[in-house]
Amino acid sequence: MRSSTIFRRINRHPVSVHAARQPASPVRESCVPPVDSIVEYGAYINGKKICSEGIVESLELVRAHNVAHDGAKAFVWVGLHEPEAPEVEWLAEVFGLHPLSVEDAVKAHQRPKIERYGDSLFMVLKTVAYLDHNELTATSEIIATGEIMVFLGADFVVTVRHGRHCPLTEVREKLEDKPKLMNRGPTGVLHAISDHVVDRYLQVADLMQLELEEVEATVFADVSSRDINRIYQLKREMLEMKRAVTPLQPPMASLPQRRVIPSEMREYFRDVGDHLARVCEQVESSNELANSILQAALARSNTLANEDMRKISSWVAIISVPTMIAGIYGMNFDFMPETKQVWGYPVVLAVMITACTFLYRGFRRNGWL
Repeated sequence: MRSSTIFRRINRHPVSVHAARQPASPVRESCVPPVDSIVEYGAYINGKKICSEGIVESLELVRAHNVAHDGAKAFVWVGLHEPEAPEVEWLAEVFGLHPLSVEDAVKAHQRPKIERYGDSLFMVLKTVAYLDHNELTATSEIIATGEIMVFLGADFVVTVRHGRHCPLTEVREKLEDKPKLMNRGPTGVLHAISDHVVDRYLQVADLMQLELEEVEATVFADVSSRDINRIYQLKREMLEMKRAVTPLQPPMASLPQRRVIPSEMREYFRDVGDHLARVCEQVESSNELANSILQAALARSNTLANEDMRKISSWVAIISVPTMIAGIYGMNFDFMPETKQVWGYPVVLAVMITACTFLYRGFRRNGWL
């Protein structure tokens, strides 16, 4: 897709593209066709991929077929990965995309949302991926996030992906292997993409749950500052996932009620919404569990610190008795009667030992030692 030949094919376009529903605008010469960022494109008629020379030619073929066969669901699917602004603007001219949605697709870092612009739909999905790691540390990155933007029209689907994770190649191959699924049209592609993303949510949520259970076991066995750092890192990653998943729930719940979604596809989107609701509940419960584990770890750490302080204080008190007595008799005054007596030294030692013994037993009885 990155050769000069393909560049010439994609860049070939007529002055305008005629269509029954949504004619494309003339493509300005200043816009750049998506050569470097394009992943794959194709025209799909009756659920099967039809070879064509370029994107514009594919769109012409699809729209001519839909005019000739009223009610047909032929469409064009274009997939991009981290395109530049001129490339998306070129596609906006071809497919008639709204400037606001084009701006969002180029800048990325958007909240999950669904916007309607005329007869087209613009959807933003946050993607999450679980990163393998040998050991969870305070600097470990567990969850990586990305974005998928979907432009949906009556006869086209344009997907713009940001981030290295959650590619759509698997989704495209699955649909192409089953023409019946591809024949559902653009809304069928939107359902397959959203279902694929939500399934990834479930996988990552389950793996994060396992991480929490492992950390929970270590907290009640033994806790250290290193364990607290691990728990805090896990908590931060859970918040990252919550920010990616939770905002999508209201738009996904409202999607089956939108007019652009055919009635026969609405139950499929409701099923995706149910799966998403389950993910949100699991993420919320895992987040609360992470809070509880962190509080338990801090409480246990404070308890251990208090126990250490009690032990230190007990030994200081025991040692202070002979230290005080030795300090008194170390003043070397002339008139200290015990210093001139034969029994003075053993009596002082006996007093020291007796006092230390009583203190030790007392602290031991109270659980300080």
